[in-house]
Amino acid sequence: MESPLLLKPETMTPEEQIAWQRKQLQDLWHVFNVMGEMVKGYENLSRLGPCITIFGSARSKEDSREYQMAMEAAKACVARGYGVITGGGPGVMEAGNRGAHEAGGVSVGLNIVLPFEQHVNPYVDTALNFEHFFVRKTMLMKYAQGFICLPGGFGTLDELSEALTLIQTGKATRFPIVLLGVDFWGSFVDWVRDTLLRGGYISPDDMELFHLVDDPDQAVRIIDDFYREHALAPNF
Repeated sequence: MESPLLLKPETMTPEEQIAWQRKQLQDLWHVFNVMGEMVKGYENLSRLGPCITIFGSARSKEDSREYQMAMEAAKACVARGYGVITGGGPGVMEAGNRGAHEAGGVSVGLNIVLPFEQHVNPYVDTALNFEHFFVRKTMLMKYAQGFICLPGGFGTLDELSEALTLIQTGKATRFPIVLLGVDFWGSFVDWVRDTLLRGGYISPDDMELFHLVDDPDQAVRIIDDFYREHALAPNF
């Protein structure tokens, strides 16, 4: 019986079949690129102490409320002995790094290489660049003892939902997740409760995986309170 990997659809031309086979070989070499990024991340970030990851939009302006809240949250993190990790780019990420940098704390940026929008902001003291989103997300989560999520777009929602899924499924150690900004996140929480929970897509306990607040200092206090009862350690 012919292996499924060797099947050749009738619609494929000989040239397309050759191109397909070349792509399979390229994928094998691509594995080494991924491994290199993973090793780079582990080697550099394992040296950090406890950190909080701050998520949010790359498009937020300096005079926006979420930019200011991210700065305040980062300064509160440093005041309590945490470093700050962000995606390393502009907007809310810049605000998080800026707050940590100005407070004299650890400011880490894990930048994704994109053809637009993203560049390492000037407040990052330790910067790592990644080609792969999934490797970068692994590093953002593994070395964070808590998440503070500010308003953002698809990327922020992706990072938030993955963190919730990892905790829900037991693939990551339980760590506090705080949604900062009631005006933005309130309708999201309503949808999770009214649609996901009532529809039976999540369990009642899953509503306890995150907190919704409007005060940056309170966001960090929630993380502090969590670690009065749990040991600080890297995730998964």
